[in-house]
Amino acid sequence: QVQLVESGGGSVQAGGSLRLSCATSGLTYSMYCMGWFRQAPGKEREEVVVISGDGATRYADAVQGRFTVSQDNAKMTLYLKMNSLKPDDTAMYYCAAALGILTRGLWSCPLALARGANAFGYWGQGTQVTVSS
Repeated sequence: QVQLVESGGGSVQAGGSLRLSCATSGLTYSMYCMGWFRQAPGKEREEVVVISGDGATRYADAVQGRFTVSQDNAKMTLYLKMNSLKPDDTAMYYCAAALGILTRGLWSCPLALARGANAFGYWGQGTQVTVSS
């Protein structure tokens, strides 16, 4: 049973930093693509960053160079370090997992497989990030 639990959200001033954590269980990272998404009030959920089963990453243009995703296999935790935060980054942030594909007996999850929120079947409850100007 896959479970995702986010933490680390909060309120910061513009220019500040936060690190979000997503504690995971019931999955093996090499078999899944992991992602961070966000949703602001009145807006659609949008992809922030996706990391593939072999560690390749895809960042949204809006966060490229400011946000960094990482994962600690020993702690089974996914992180999102957010620097130079802007008011536009204010949103509920969600951790998500997308199961990869089995090919010739090996599981993999290439980035192309995990495009858009609909590709992700497992979601955390979210953690709120508020950035004030």
